[in-house]
Amino acid sequence: MIPMPTIHDEHLKALAKHGASARIRELAHELGGLLKLFPDLEDSFDADELPISFRLKAAGERPERKTLKRRAKLAAAQRDATVKPTKTAWPKKNRG
Repeated sequence: MIPMPTIHDEHLKALAKHGASARIRELAHELGGLLKLFPDLEDSFDADELPISFRLKAAGERPERKTLKRRAKLAAAQRDATVKPTKTAWPKKNRG
């Protein structure tokens, strides 16, 4: 019978994947620096063997990133108007 993976195994796998991803980014950065120092080495490897993220970065392209939605900051009066009713409602709500 094949043992079922435990949460511990899945967590370790996720951590390993995260570490591998970080290491690939470091290597791509290092390779870019080496190619700037020694541009003639660019012909010493096949570009198709590189990870897609490095090929995009080398071409000056970036994959599309998700934009973060930011909340507008409340003015002091708006914040007070929100906080006061909440402060009075909590004690009533938590009594019972």
